[in-house]
Amino acid sequence: MSKSLPEDPLIRSLVTAARKAQISRRGMLLGTAGTIGAASAVSLTACAPSGNSIVWANWAAYIDEDDEGNYPTLDRFEDESGIRVSYQIDVDDNNTFYAKVKDQLALGQDIGADTVCLTDWMVGRLIRFGYVQELDKANIPNAKNLLPSLQDPGFDPGRTFSLPWQGGFAGLCWNKELYPQGLKNVSDLWAPELKGRVGVLSEMRDTIGLIMAEQGVDISSDFAAEDFEKAIDLFREKVESGQIRNIKGNSYLEDLKNEDTIAAIVWSGDVTVINAEAGDKWEFVIPETGGTLWNDNFVIPVGTKKNADVEKLIDYYYDPAVAAEVAAWVNYITPVVGAQAEAEKIDPALAENQLIFPNEETLAKVKVFRALTADEEQSFGDSFQSVLLGA
Repeated sequence: MSKSLPEDPLIRSLVTAARKAQISRRGMLLGTAGTIGAASAVSLTACAPSGNSIVWANWAAYIDEDDEGNYPTLDRFEDESGIRVSYQIDVDDNNTFYAKVKDQLALGQDIGADTVCLTDWMVGRLIRFGYVQELDKANIPNAKNLLPSLQDPGFDPGRTFSLPWQGGFAGLCWNKELYPQGLKNVSDLWAPELKGRVGVLSEMRDTIGLIMAEQGVDISSDFAAEDFEKAIDLFREKVESGQIRNIKGNSYLEDLKNEDTIAAIVWSGDVTVINAEAGDKWEFVIPETGGTLWNDNFVIPVGTKKNADVEKLIDYYYDPAVAAEVAAWVNYITPVVGAQAEAEKIDPALAENQLIFPNEETLAKVKVFRALTADEEQSFGDSFQSVLLGA
């Protein structure tokens, strides 16, 4: 028997919309891909020189994919531009990716990726250290479609070095078959019956951010170090007691699917993706006490000389019709103005999906973890890593 919808009207609408969007999603996209591609006005040079190629490093479950494992929008970009793209699922979390490439970046060397999508705070670090190159907006005319709210972030004023790929929420999910009572807040993860079956994210700002929110801290404000350490103390206690089983990046999806974990702190769109792949077994909610909001962004690392080809790729994905097609699959927040109208053409329910096109009521339930000073980033990161190393 399927679990009834939550009583909270916001969560009811979020869950209902997500369920509608995932029904036969892959089959629907396969049927509409040609129509969308024909309708999109993409600024590409169809006769680009053959032999051009770029490497795009990204996270798992973060681009449209058909049943054969192809990426329909990316295949069309290759056909239309003549640029071959090697799409690499190389990012599990920001810190582990940065650890792999930081020495090469410091030397100005090629890291093996011509573009990579990383989270706001990490992009801010890369910009501060001079590890990424300026974007040539003349090659990205569709950048005009960037949502106004994302055009001037503190870490990259005027979007000189970065453009958003997708955004999303960190919240809670659970296996509805194995834990039908569900979750409302982070503290529900500490129920005795969940001991050893809980997963959390290795992204500090999401896991600790959710804990801090439940402790009454506004994570977007100038909170004190004591507020952060209070959350770390609780986190450490739950790890050392065995309540938390796994602390992972994007690989947490495998733990959900193999049922090592049945309740977790997760990223919003991922739950819809695994439901589409393996049955409607998981449910996602933003905690009543608040979730986090973030964006992952395209950057061009130092060391690559394929800037123009990368910029054509970014421009392609800023076409509203293409952005809508990607969003329909990944169920993350698209940064592209006009994508909602295009999504309505695919499926009217999709355009109302709060995971993709959140309204003010939904956005009021989430906060962006504030920018940290260099000293805070070091000390807070060390505290968080000390728990991970002891796990």
